[in-house]
Amino acid sequence: MHDERRRIEERVARLHDQRIKPAIYAARVPFEVAAWQAPGEPVPFEEAAAAPYAPFAMDTPWGPPWGTTWFRMRGEVPADWAGRRVESVIDLGFVGDWPGNQAEALVHLTDGTPLKAVNPLNQYVPVARPAAGGEVVEYLVEAASNPDILANEFTAPTPLGDVRTAGDRPLYTFRRADLAVLDEEVWHLDLDLQVLRELMRELGEHDPRRHEITHALDRAMDLLDLDDVAGSATVVREALKPVLAKPAHASAHILSGVGHAHIDSAWLWPIRETKRKTSRTFSNVTALADEYEEFVFACSQAQQYEWVRDHYPHVWERIKKSVAKGQWAPVGGMWVEADGNLPGGEALARQLVHGKRFFMDHFGIETKGVWLPDSFGYTAAYPQLARLAGNDWFLTQKISWNQTNTFPHHTFWWEGIDGTRIFTHFPPIDTYNARFSGEELSRAVRNYAEKGGATRSLAPFGWGDGGGGPTREIMERARRLKDLEGSAKVEIEHPDAFFAKARAEYPNAPVWVGELYLELHRATYTTQARTKQGNRRSEHLLREAELWATTAALHAPDYTYPYEKLDRLWKTVLLHQFHDILPGSSIAWVHREAEAEYARVAQELTALTGEAVAALGTGAPRVFNTSPRDRAEVVRTPEGAPVYVQVPANGSAPLVPAEPPQPVTVSGRCMQNGIVRVQVAEDGTLSSVYDLRSDREVLAGPGNLLRLHTDLPNYWDAWDIDKHYRNRYTDLLEPDSVTVVEQTPLVGAIRVVRTFGKGSRVTQTITVRAGSARIDIETDLDWHETEKILKAGFPVDVRAAHSSAEIQFGHVQRPTHTNTTWEAARFEVPGHRWVHIAEPGYGVALVNDSTYGHDVTRTVREDGGTTTTVGLSLVRAPRVPDPEADQGRHRFTYALLPGAGIEDAVAEGYALNLPLRVADSAGEPEPVVSAEGEGVTVEAVKLADDGSGDVVVRLYESRGGRASGVLRTGFPLAGAEITDLLERPLTTAETDGNAVPVQLRPFEVRTLRLAVSR
Repeated sequence: MHDERRRIEERVARLHDQRIKPAIYAARVPFEVAAWQAPGEPVPFEEAAAAPYAPFAMDTPWGPPWGTTWFRMRGEVPADWAGRRVESVIDLGFVGDWPGNQAEALVHLTDGTPLKAVNPLNQYVPVARPAAGGEVVEYLVEAASNPDILANEFTAPTPLGDVRTAGDRPLYTFRRADLAVLDEEVWHLDLDLQVLRELMRELGEHDPRRHEITHALDRAMDLLDLDDVAGSATVVREALKPVLAKPAHASAHILSGVGHAHIDSAWLWPIRETKRKTSRTFSNVTALADEYEEFVFACSQAQQYEWVRDHYPHVWERIKKSVAKGQWAPVGGMWVEADGNLPGGEALARQLVHGKRFFMDHFGIETKGVWLPDSFGYTAAYPQLARLAGNDWFLTQKISWNQTNTFPHHTFWWEGIDGTRIFTHFPPIDTYNARFSGEELSRAVRNYAEKGGATRSLAPFGWGDGGGGPTREIMERARRLKDLEGSAKVEIEHPDAFFAKARAEYPNAPVWVGELYLELHRATYTTQARTKQGNRRSEHLLREAELWATTAALHAPDYTYPYEKLDRLWKTVLLHQFHDILPGSSIAWVHREAEAEYARVAQELTALTGEAVAALGTGAPRVFNTSPRDRAEVVRTPEGAPVYVQVPANGSAPLVPAEPPQPVTVSGRCMQNGIVRVQVAEDGTLSSVYDLRSDREVLAGPGNLLRLHTDLPNYWDAWDIDKHYRNRYTDLLEPDSVTVVEQTPLVGAIRVVRTFGKGSRVTQTITVRAGSARIDIETDLDWHETEKILKAGFPVDVRAAHSSAEIQFGHVQRPTHTNTTWEAARFEVPGHRWVHIAEPGYGVALVNDSTYGHDVTRTVREDGGTTTTVGLSLVRAPRVPDPEADQGRHRFTYALLPGAGIEDAVAEGYALNLPLRVADSAGEPEPVVSAEGEGVTVEAVKLADDGSGDVVVRLYESRGGRASGVLRTGFPLAGAEITDLLERPLTTAETDGNAVPVQLRPFEVRTLRLAVSR
């Protein structure tokens, strides 16, 4: 047989694209359209319905950036359409090839009932099936003219990322608003051809199945009447039935398909627009569920459900019905799909608590998995936290984006820092927006790493980010691919069903131990530093407010614990931990609003703490210590005078001076306190940090060396820092001034001022305090650079085989060498409050109050010694998607801690982030709880969420070893239970009076529920 594949494929392509597709809609009549441009922000339906509308013609420009235009549409179904399937087809002037991040609309009936959204790849609204003829169709269409931020492929800055700079030029040209007849037979023929053509192209040129499909398509096209496509569609489909009916091979890979519509809670649009995106997509999904009984849609992010519940009650009721029918699957169990590295430990716990509770309260469903496909790496604390929240499985996809190394598994057990394992899956289809194309199915089979051990994978399908979710076309593809020779099999099912089958099939799946580090998007640990600082500060203010509110509730009879306020504030903080807000990868509008929200949260939480402390009574000044360690340190009185005080963990003490171990002395640019001696060089760097206790020099070069690097990654400016940033830099070694600014027996401080670059200015105050080895570097930075990153380097004279960085409820160790590509790829890594490096017998820590990104490198000096250098990433200056990212004022503190073990790093990390509070108080209550035993660390103290008055304490082992200790209560204890994160009992805890013995494995997290004896 002659090879005529090229002729046949080109013939089929032309007939399909040029004749069959245009015949899908058999007839059209235009709507009468009028328009009203809403002023400013979106308005409720009732206001839009009462607005004045003006006639609007097709091919007319509309929609300023971030604007809302309401269209009133009226049409009548022609009488001769009776018995046909009639739809409305609306094209707002969609652009580009991405179905999200552009114009979208929600179609309402005139009584305000939402019907369905209109999206680039989902432009129809059902009218009648079949039509009677003569129906009058009237809509009010809320159309959002969101700008296409991706239009320049992230190659240049755009002013469109903020309504304040976007201008008012119309972005779109309205193309079509019609009533139309859908020719179902032609539509199905189009889908038959799509599936067969794509499968054919994926099969090998020597595969008989490919040739069978090719010639079947050729014969079928012979039957197509070019003058009557609709009339010949049935006979063409009949000719294709045999080739579509052949079953898949018995060994064919199984794709468990689940509908999905990943909607970023903010990204290239503000939060207010996400509220509308969810309503549009969820309207589409519930409409699709009515049409396809096998359809299952997985949807995470309780926050988005709450928005729809509060703003779109009609859509909310439809969601509840779909959930009840089993077609809508709440998943993920988190308040939002949070960043996987940056939220603190208690915040990640609350993400799971608030998310799972929402789904249980509103649907009676307890979600069983963590659904997090699009975060930028995943902390090794996740397995334990997920399991403690009652989850059985974990799903992500993003690790497939690795820049260097291919992750070796798709289905595996993931083991966290404490030894907990959770069954985990990465979809080999490499997308969470699948459409079941031939290329996607072929890629899933080709990528699947578990061949020979397992046979199935998950495939989330549907258009995300405002693209409208799954479509009927995708569902039709799934039906054709359910059992088709040459293809993987597609089964639509709930994610829980997939994970149950996958685990039963592959119980001995391989194990991955430790963090899931994404070898990409490493700059998300640094970009938008004020957003990150707002999160860090909010997390610690929440801890403070909960502790002192609990103290007041137990000891002040007239005090009422602020459940509602704390719940609301937690949810605000959790929302802003979304994986494009906290990482700094959103448009300017998002980060402007985030900074304002954090300021409001700080104000409210500070007031709540003040109210709780005041409830204990007013009297003499007292010092309040929110951290989990006893403290002896210098604090400032309300008048600003330094006082050395001793305060118990989680408790308070009178503002009474204690005798410091040794006073601070300042001589020239040298400060010492009997623990450390610090010498500041003429260039403002630390020329020497001498540990007087160990009689050794800490530094192997200039400390606190500020280095300004050129920082232009290959792609994704706000997200990425590429290794070549290291090759070009300027050391800031010419200070404007180096001045002693404080010299008292309790405090010595030297201030260094530098100006550099494009008018940037940094003022750093280096402080040594009595009784402390910690050397604080308070930084006030006015930043005006572009495409730069500012790092602070500390070369330390230790030979460290690894660095330790705090993560949620523990820490991870990372090698300092680069023997393998896996180690070399970790050239920028995340950490929380501290980084620690050590050789046997001696260690040094760097603690901080708001930075996350850092690098650790080592070199061998000519004298044979090893220098291990920690570089803290302070600020960046990307221009896309926010041209003004990080510009302006920053205030933060980091500190060097010589002679530190892990326990010292933990204690000082808490201390720096939870400064002592001085307030008047007459009460002298015992701490609510105090922990005895090395490594037993209290992370949260609060009242139980159910309003019972029980005290809930979350603690963990913080050193990485076994811990044995006692938790003592400052109130009469009636009993104790060990609970899960949701405060549900797991087992009874042993008690001895007001003491609870505690035994913890390395990094174990434990939640105790303590009943108060009344």
